[in-house]
Amino acid sequence: MPRLEIAADGFRLDDRPFRIISGGLHYFRVHPEQWADRLHKARLLGLNTVETYVPWNLHAPRRGEFHVDGGLDLPRFLDLAAAEGLHVLLRPGPYICAEWEGGGLPSWLLADEDIEMRSRDPRYLKAVDDYLGALMATVGPYLATRGGPVIAVQLENEYGAYGDDSGYLADLAELLHRHGVDVPLFTCDQPSDLKRGGLDGVLRTVNFGSRVDAGLAALRTQQPEGPLMCSEFWIGWFDRWGGTHVTRSAEDAAADLDRLLAAGASVNLYMFHGGTNFGFTNGANDKGTYRPTVTSYDYDAPLDEAGDPGPKYAAFREVIARYAPVPDEPVPAPAPKLAETVAELTTCAALLDQIELLGGPAVHADHPVTMERLGQPFGFVLYETTLPDAGRTVLRVDEVRDRAQVFVDGQPVGVLERENHEHALTFLAPRRGARLAVLVENQGRVNYGRAMHDRKGLLGAVTANGLTLVDWHSRPLPMDDPSAPSYTALETSAPPVGPAFHRGHVDIDRPADGFIALDGWTKGLVWINGFALGRYWSRGPQTTLYVPAPVLHAGRNEITVLELHGSTTRTVELRGTPDLGIVED
Repeated sequence: MPRLEIAADGFRLDDRPFRIISGGLHYFRVHPEQWADRLHKARLLGLNTVETYVPWNLHAPRRGEFHVDGGLDLPRFLDLAAAEGLHVLLRPGPYICAEWEGGGLPSWLLADEDIEMRSRDPRYLKAVDDYLGALMATVGPYLATRGGPVIAVQLENEYGAYGDDSGYLADLAELLHRHGVDVPLFTCDQPSDLKRGGLDGVLRTVNFGSRVDAGLAALRTQQPEGPLMCSEFWIGWFDRWGGTHVTRSAEDAAADLDRLLAAGASVNLYMFHGGTNFGFTNGANDKGTYRPTVTSYDYDAPLDEAGDPGPKYAAFREVIARYAPVPDEPVPAPAPKLAETVAELTTCAALLDQIELLGGPAVHADHPVTMERLGQPFGFVLYETTLPDAGRTVLRVDEVRDRAQVFVDGQPVGVLERENHEHALTFLAPRRGARLAVLVENQGRVNYGRAMHDRKGLLGAVTANGLTLVDWHSRPLPMDDPSAPSYTALETSAPPVGPAFHRGHVDIDRPADGFIALDGWTKGLVWINGFALGRYWSRGPQTTLYVPAPVLHAGRNEITVLELHGSTTRTVELRGTPDLGIVED
């Protein structure tokens, strides 16, 4: 692969003028058996490059670990990109935002109570050094200077929206160079943050979704010469639970793409293909109110969540063809989809009865222990203690991170939600010494802004009628093995009140992409054949979850639903079309 150079008048590749026409494609949001398909469709759009973040928290879920297998096999993804003739922009962070859990920063950093992430805190920089060392030992051979597809590497991510310590950026640049990165580095920031987020000697790029001329002018103000590039041209947006499905018209986005390319700028479409926040990997925002992101990361992108071309695919292809070669091949047809099939979930397992099978040993302390101190990245924590008195009880919690279901002697008595700024509830304790259990869900660590030091669980004091409760047992429940519970057949027509696991099977003649609908269910998580599809929630906007064809088998397939509350049905439905929710006018 030829080497990218930064000249006063633009990019050069193999000593020839070069324009980067790229699209975002996050390998960790796409089933690995579908990587080749998505990369092929990127080339057919007319892209010469793809961009991907690297999620530190998935590759290193615990301190000292670094995984590159299965869906995290970044070297394989880079091999496939090279085989398709695509260059790669690698964005290793360490912070990536991406509407991803914690912005990609591993939760174990937060086990240190006073650590300052994205700073020159020696503890943070030591962890980053270890991460970059492990990462570059794996992907170093894929740098363009060594014949690989990676032509440039991003330094941090939109740092100007968080801080202004150029010394921190210089430290990161030095670490990257020390670990062998010898391709160009670049930063990216929104127009108003370009000065704060840049580093002298490193290419600045700008992020925006509209007002093209103003965005490029802001970049030129900070960087009088060199390539013009929009590293995140936002052609859609993400959704949050309880909101509406956000879309942008193909005509509007294509018109702005035309303005960008007409100005001679390089571009990275954010996103070309969004994919899915499988499992518990969605992030959240908190600008005074906590807002968790939904499971789908469709992003209203040119390729939809199932990898099929949408309206933007043809519109963007037409624009790109005015400025660069586009393969003389037809727009790819949509992939086959599942026929409508109803699956009955015939066995169940009450969660609170299965605690010993679901998590590690409980930690005994005089206060609730955070998820990070328990060494747990994702999922739930169950906190248990006893109530001192019978009768009317006002339970108060300093901080709920993020959603707490409260039980007394196994019976549900209420829910406390961080999103609604809830800290107290009232109930009748049936007896002195009644067992208090609080099941707390991590709904996604904050991925943007100063609130990202986002520890999970019950934080601070917990009181009952003003008396601080002590003698707590804190049990990690990662919920990563739906086969662990002991299931029994349902003997009544009505499913039990949650939280409970529900299991059933469905026969499929030929695996294909599809969507699972949870009509009549309230809130929880779904697995198919042990693969975690992600969270569902009746508040919407999305009401279906994407089912990648590779997770299905010809013949019998196992479906598991963790329902946290209750349902009006014992069935789920596999469909061929998604429902991402109502679009706001």
